[in-house]
Amino acid sequence: MKKLFIPLLFAFLFPVSFSCSSMRFGSYNLTEADAAAAIREMLSLGAKESNLSGAFSKEAVMATLFPESMRKTLNTLNQLGLTGEIDRFTTTLGTAAEKTATASVPIFISGINNMKFTDAMRIIKNGGTSATDYLRSSVGDSLRRAITPAMKTALQEYKLNEQWEKIIKPAQVLVGNKLNLDLANLMAGMVSEKMFQQLEAKEKEVRTTSSARTTTLLQKVFSKKWQ
Repeated sequence: MKKLFIPLLFAFLFPVSFSCSSMRFGSYNLTEADAAAAIREMLSLGAKESNLSGAFSKEAVMATLFPESMRKTLNTLNQLGLTGEIDRFTTTLGTAAEKTATASVPIFISGINNMKFTDAMRIIKNGGTSATDYLRSSVGDSLRRAITPAMKTALQEYKLNEQWEKIIKPAQVLVGNKLNLDLANLMAGMVSEKMFQQLEAKEKEVRTTSSARTTTLLQKVFSKKWQ
């Protein structure tokens, strides 16, 4: 009986067995190459479908420019009669940020396509937003730097640097050199973070919703729970 049981056990387990370089589920054999290609495809889809309209509200912009420790400074600026100028500035800056986000899509796709993997299989198995997290940790800084020139162009187009200088002078008197004055770098960081949030949302959708897996590769890789 034991002699018969062992071969049957192996026959049952074989379809879902895997090695370090591949994993098998039924008739499909997931390789490291397929795993990496599926991750790139999923993240590129998220970048192409990104819609950041309304993502750069006054509150979000002010939180980027003025950290929590500087909120008292904001109240003082309002008391100095700069409320209207701050509102106009943040609204225009939000528009410039949206334009930069649109211009940054090819930059993100290029970064995704050039991303190097150490273990794509592990990313597939880990679930959640592990693919986006990997992109953020591996090329996040370089993507932010690549976005900065586009942000500078938008700032110049909307003449925001001049407005920023006017608003920030009273703040500098109050806080000295504690404030980061590099508007282009600050806003490039914000645009980059909003893009990553869009990628996270798309990754969750692809991993959990069958209709979001719009290609054969995404269906093969993300329709199964790899262990």
